[in-house]
Amino acid sequence: MAGVLLTGIAGFIGSHVAEVLADSGWAVRGVDAFTDTYSPQQKRDNVAALSGRAAVDVRTADLARDDLAELLDGVDAVVHLAGEPGVPASWGTAFGTYVERNIIATQRLLEAATAAGVRRFVYASSSSVYGPADRPLLETEAPRPLSPYGATKLAAEVLVGAYAQERGLSTVSLRYFSVYGPRQRPDMATHRFIEALLDHRPLPVFGDGRQARDFTYVGDVVAATCAALTAPVPSGSVFNVARGEPVQVCELIAILAEELGVTPRLEHRPERAGDSPRTEGCADAARDLLAWAPVTGLREGLRRQAQWHLRRRAAEPPGPAAPAQPYASVAGRQVQP
Repeated sequence: MAGVLLTGIAGFIGSHVAEVLADSGWAVRGVDAFTDTYSPQQKRDNVAALSGRAAVDVRTADLARDDLAELLDGVDAVVHLAGEPGVPASWGTAFGTYVERNIIATQRLLEAATAAGVRRFVYASSSSVYGPADRPLLETEAPRPLSPYGATKLAAEVLVGAYAQERGLSTVSLRYFSVYGPRQRPDMATHRFIEALLDHRPLPVFGDGRQARDFTYVGDVVAATCAALTAPVPSGSVFNVARGEPVQVCELIAILAEELGVTPRLEHRPERAGDSPRTEGCADAARDLLAWAPVTGLREGLRRQAQWHLRRRAAEPPGPAAPAQPYASVAGRQVQP
């Protein structure tokens, strides 16, 4: 059984990757620092179902500080998803945290992976490395990140390429575009919108709501990530992972409101520094070389995420602000366990 080190296993994307890799016959050694960027309890909930699986070993470690040699002992590949997320929080004094968790941690892991002789290193990059554009973005586009977060993701991606070029490490970098779905982080737009709709609260919208995002379902992102582990592609390859169909934020809200049967009330706020007005990725290279394609439509993906929110609420004791009659379905459809 081949072994893989999966960093950020308890996160939104990482927990999904772990499940698919374990189901596919990989021995998964997962590591997470369980930082307080958002609720560590949500992260523990993300991996609760993995704790009893013999093929999954979840460990706690800080990639920027702890010894990594033991973590890499006996593994064949690395999937590096761990990092400090979020554009708005990356400005100001928080930047040092982004440097440590996105750049220093990646460099230390690359160094350890090279020493261990792993066969493939897959790095989770971001569409935030790009600048604003009114056309589909290709991997050959000159990076122009608009935020400190994007700058740290780009710096780490450059390091990955340097280790491929100069140290002989087989690497693949994946630029994820606006990932959504079950277990999404609470700071992300779709999560915030669904929770506000369920609470009948105004939805905070930055700007006029016409900014467009290339929303890509987490299951499709996981499929691309797993494909990158074994695909016969040149070392140092970079691929966009995107659905390729940007949707305006106001349209996203309209779909969610329709699915939940709630009339939305928007609360417009000033635009945030670092937010691009539009993201759209061209994923032709991933289709050709990773034999990957997105298969989940936006409405279906949003329905699955809404169902996850409803299941979480059904499992939690009602608080003071909980509605007297909690939602039990999505637009008349029963929520699946």
